[in-house]
Amino acid sequence: MIRQARGKTPRRPALKKPPNNSNLKDPVGVYCRVRPLGSEDQECCIEVISETTIQLHPPEGSKVNRNGEFKETQYSFKNVFGLNISQLELFDNVAKPLVDDVIHCKNGLLFTYGVTGSGKTHTMTGSPGEGGLLPRSLDMIFNSIGPYQAKRYVFKPDDKNGMEIQTSVDALLERQKRESQTSAPKTPSRQRPDPEFADMINVEDTCKAEGVDEDSVYSVFVSYIEIYNNYIYDLLEEVPYDPIRPKWNGCGTPVRSTEFIPPQSKILREDQNHNMYVAGCTEVEVKSTVEAFEVFWKGQKKRRIANTQLNRESSRSHSVFIIKLAQAPLDADGDNVLQDKDQISVSQLCLVDLAGSERTSRTRAEGSRLREAGNINQSLMTLRTCMEVLRENQMYGTNKMVPYRDSKVTHLFKNYFDGEGKVRMIVCVNPKADDYEETMLVMRFAEMTQEVEVARPVDRPICGLTPGRRNRNQAFKEELTRKLEERGGPVNGDLENPSTIEILIQSLPPLPPCNLVDVNDDQTLPRLIECLEKRHRIRQMMIDELDKTAGSFKSMLQEFDGTLMAKDNFIQEQRGKLGDRDRIITGQKSEVDRLEKKVKTLEYKIDILQKTTNIYEVDKRSLQQELETKDQKLQRELSDKRRMEARMQGVVSNTKMKWEKECERRVAAKQMEMQNKLWVKDEKLKQLKAIVTESKSERPERPERSERPEKPERPSREKDMVKKRSVSPSPVPNAPPVQPRHRRSCSAGGERWVDHKPASNLELDTVMQPHVPNAIKVSVPNEKALSKCDKYMLTHQELASDGEIKTKLIKGEVFKTRGGGQSVQFTDIETLKQESPTSSTNRKRRSSGNAPVQQEETTESEWTDVETRCSVAVEMRAGSNLGPGYQHHGQPKRRKP
Repeated sequence: MIRQARGKTPRRPALKKPPNNSNLKDPVGVYCRVRPLGSEDQECCIEVISETTIQLHPPEGSKVNRNGEFKETQYSFKNVFGLNISQLELFDNVAKPLVDDVIHCKNGLLFTYGVTGSGKTHTMTGSPGEGGLLPRSLDMIFNSIGPYQAKRYVFKPDDKNGMEIQTSVDALLERQKRESQTSAPKTPSRQRPDPEFADMINVEDTCKAEGVDEDSVYSVFVSYIEIYNNYIYDLLEEVPYDPIRPKWNGCGTPVRSTEFIPPQSKILREDQNHNMYVAGCTEVEVKSTVEAFEVFWKGQKKRRIANTQLNRESSRSHSVFIIKLAQAPLDADGDNVLQDKDQISVSQLCLVDLAGSERTSRTRAEGSRLREAGNINQSLMTLRTCMEVLRENQMYGTNKMVPYRDSKVTHLFKNYFDGEGKVRMIVCVNPKADDYEETMLVMRFAEMTQEVEVARPVDRPICGLTPGRRNRNQAFKEELTRKLEERGGPVNGDLENPSTIEILIQSLPPLPPCNLVDVNDDQTLPRLIECLEKRHRIRQMMIDELDKTAGSFKSMLQEFDGTLMAKDNFIQEQRGKLGDRDRIITGQKSEVDRLEKKVKTLEYKIDILQKTTNIYEVDKRSLQQELETKDQKLQRELSDKRRMEARMQGVVSNTKMKWEKECERRVAAKQMEMQNKLWVKDEKLKQLKAIVTESKSERPERPERSERPEKPERPSREKDMVKKRSVSPSPVPNAPPVQPRHRRSCSAGGERWVDHKPASNLELDTVMQPHVPNAIKVSVPNEKALSKCDKYMLTHQELASDGEIKTKLIKGEVFKTRGGGQSVQFTDIETLKQESPTSSTNRKRRSSGNAPVQQEETTESEWTDVETRCSVAVEMRAGSNLGPGYQHHGQPKRRKP
């Protein structure tokens, strides 16, 4: 029976800690490796300053030097490897700590980054005679777990990123089943490695991890994928032969057909522990470095590479080699694997060879190569964006969403950046001057990546079994073998060894000859009987000795049983103590969980109170602003009220004076009418007198009427008119006509106008109102209204120095701009001002009433005064031959009788 046991990654959901606790986070380790120049005559732009710093020199003719400025930049890394660095030194500093973590149930991610042709693949794979990081990592793993490897098919991967564990019998049946399947792909040979890569894995300086758990069994599984044009392909997938479909060559293109038929791509999924994995990916169990590297080399031949202008073998995809290490503890006897699914741990090391970023202007890529370069640059740009968002979230406390899903590379490894293991990056640079600008961008990205921090993974929990089980089991087997050797028994089940039986037979006396040649022979049978009796006695002695030995062995076994029972009792006691400790730990964990829940509740309440406080602060500010607005509005209303009161007082005084003038005018008119009537009567009397005189002239002369009392002289109409019009000054008859107050508006034409009257303007009940026909009236100017009109007029009101409101009409022309908008050019301003005529005019009228003779001598300057003309124009009748306002509009013209 197969017992299903799903493996668990060593990473457990860690407790949330405050973001400022830097003890639980490690920065991303960024290293720099400088490859040698291709030829000595090439210009170099990189200089290694120290073990952690490099300096970039701009080449001649670059943009930095065109202004005469020579700018050099320095960049710092965790470690800088110069031109003469070996693969072993690079491995010891970068990859060895990651391999050690994988053996101790922790995950690791190592990827190379740089421009095309900078040595990324060489750093990861190596070259003949000098293996890279990948073969050295495999060699260290197998050197460390070699004696503790489980038999093949004891661990069996499932389809959900987990592991199933089988017993030894089930594993044996699985091996026999796989060997009987002829169609199944055979595992790579363990004997002699392929000469094509044999020099890469013959690592002379072998290394081994320390602190390997001897009470566990291990199995190594490898898988190899590539990400091409943002699609994931399995490089270890065995495609069955199809005679209809074309075959594939090493460059990933069909041989017999020009049609590009891509292989089946894989999808990313998330397991129950929220870790990303490639669904349906082939995982091969390997038992040695040669076997693992042979699997890698098999997939390497399927990887997509191409020849470009910058690199003869340029990687056109991102390759990911995954080393998965499954381990499970032994049982209490230390002989078999513990069949407990909760005790299985799976750790993995991802070795990523990123494709190099490139500029199409330099590679001159076309067609599919251009599309490949675009996808490569897009995926690397997504990686930079994710790093920038992570750094911003950690430095400024923001909670922006990291765009992992924008690229398969970042989506696959998002768990590592969220705290599922250590992350290391090797920045490979080419010091030639042609790659200066690309190298500058790579350095900026590396400098920014060093500021990203990744949560430190937690250790695997202890299984609870007694350590040293394997060694005790091995010692027990050796002691049992030694005891059996001392007592002459079979050793290791060697029952076919005849040495013990021959010794027993040789210890017995030999049998005499038993041939009877004569009937009377009485010696042969007695000798035979004597020999047999002797053998019987010896056999009886041996039986007694055997019984004695069996009894002693039985007593020894009983002693062993007593010792074992005592040890079992001790183990039970220790387990009881361990159970007590576990209960204490469980209680403490529950208390910690309770406190954490309480902390979360308090944090939630604090957040709610903070949000409520913010809302109240916003309401307070809005109410204060509203209060200030209301105060300002109240002040404006008070000022408007005072101005209106002053204005009403002026209107009342003007109305009062107007009615007083009207009354005076009517009284004067009545007086003049009565005087005219008297004058008419006088004229009639004069005519009668003339008639009487003429009739009397024919008669004798009568004595003069000198003695008659003279009739009172009729008051002169002109004098009376002067006296009555003394209220207003007498104009000069030849004075020029009054200039108009406002000129005629230019808006009387057929143009369209925008009449802009702000909503804050006051309505004035004046006779003169600006009126523009065919106008669009707006309170706020907009582009739609301006596009329909040719003219623009703004009605602006302001307070004059005398407290009255002065209205300005600001006019302009509308022009269209090049950008499709509208602009206004102001050309003219008209001013409408309302004044009170009581102040200066009253003083002049009072002075003219006392001196009517001086009013006739009024100078021309007094007549041209604005207030004088306005008052005369309002009070007198215009259109007279003697000038404006010369005759009173209430005086009728003199008629001849």
